[in-house]
Amino acid sequence: MTINKTENGGAVTYIIEGRLDTTTAPELEAVIKSELDGVTDLVFDFSKLDYISSAGLRILLAARKKINPQGSVRVTGANETVREIFELTGFNDILTVE
Repeated sequence: MTINKTENGGAVTYIIEGRLDTTTAPELEAVIKSELDGVTDLVFDFSKLDYISSAGLRILLAARKKINPQGSVRVTGANETVREIFELTGFNDILTVE
């Protein structure tokens, strides 16, 4: 998995490439825990993400909980497989999926 970050004021976008699963989720979790203070708009660009597991979903949920009081979390560019996982788990009701 590769994580790239862009910032614009209080808006942060993480571009995730590869697989977000049990093996790679701790890396994203560490990045997010250390970098979310003051963020009001968090975007996960999944246009290059091949797969997300329950471990990856847990990271998204934790990010939403941390951002929720001050801002929003969005997912963009998810492929059909990832979108289906969001639908089956109800995450499309928890996060804004574009």
